Amino acid sequence: MKKIFFILIAALTVSNACKQVKTKSAEDTEQTVAAEKYVGEEPTKPEATEVYEPVPPKVTVNGNGVPSDAIILFDGSGFDEWVHVADSTAVQWHLNKDGSMTVKDQAGFIQTKRNFGSVQLHLEWKSPAEVKADGQNRANSGVFLQSRYEVQILDNNDNDTYVNGQVGAIYKQSVPLAMASRPTGEWNTYDIIFHAPEFGMSGKKMKSGTITVIHNGVLIQDHYELEGTTEYIGWPKNIPHGKAPIQLQDHRDNSRVSYRNIWVRELD
Repeated sequence: MKKIFFILIAALTVSNACKQVKTKSAEDTEQTVAAEKYVGEEPTKPEATEVYEPVPPKVTVNGNGVPSDAIILFDGSGFDEWVHVADSTAVQWHLNKDGSMTVKDQAGFIQTKRNFGSVQLHLEWKSPAEVKADGQNRANSGVFLQSRYEVQILDNNDNDTYVNGQVGAIYKQSVPLAMASRPTGEWNTYDIIFHAPEFGMSGKKMKSGTITVIHNGVLIQDHYELEGTTEYIGWPKNIPHGKAPIQLQDHRDNSRVSYRNIWVRELD
């Protein structure tokens, strides 16, 4: 009798488990389609889910890796796209014979003449081969999106510092996923995807900005959601703003950082 009782209990347990599995499976199936546009009767023919517009614009890439729809911000020929931040005067940074530019110590930040929103930004930079300082004073510069959100540039080779201020950091906000710098004195690349924050009519932030950074082919910032502006002291701020220039930093400590091949694609 006991044997029959245990067999019945086991059978009921298996039956309930099967019901639970079936119920879970059905719930999972219902949740696999979340987008509002996928409602009604599901299509049964492949052509019912094919679309033919909008047709993406054709973009070609030249031998230097520059897309045909890019705005060239610096190609070594001059500073036509840039001014000094302080007074909008002509750039006084060093223009080098190799097609690069180098920060002129104490000259101040420079910024683009144009204002930008969401962008794909490419730039190349290098620290000086001759090491003269350490910590935050070794080849410190940075690129500021919309004049407010900084991706750090620093020579961190055998040069430790606070990790939310090291090379590739979203300064004082996001530690990079990896340190991918090339040896001191060699050229590095940054490819940055920036989506600008959105503000409502009242000035309230409706959507945070995001930054993705690829450093020498290595993903180091993965769609990081900005908490607000870059602040050296204090918390990030979220004061409403629109499109704004891209800035390059003079850290005012003889950083001697150089830049070349800067271009941008507008994403909005």
